[in-house]
Amino acid sequence: MGFYLWLDGDLAWAQGTYEYRPMGAAVISASDLFRRRDFSARRKGPRMAEYVGQFASIGHLNQELVKRRGGGSDAAARRHGERLKEKRT
Repeated sequence: MGFYLWLDGDLAWAQGTYEYRPMGAAVISASDLFRRRDFSARRKGPRMAEYVGQFASIGHLNQELVKRRGGGSDAAARRHGERLKEKRT
């Protein structure tokens, strides 16, 4: 798995692969958190945006967004991840 993150003003863009299959791109408000359903194979990545880096999972993307918002703690990203795990079971 691998995810790339860009920031463009109030928008956060990500492109990812899951088990070597392209997931496509996702765009959300920079104040939100990414979810798997946000990704679309039809959506292209950003044309001009600030490249932030490569991350191992959607959870790591969300931790970076929370950190950049000045959240200091990544408790919100952890809670989001816990809710996703609950839905799967």
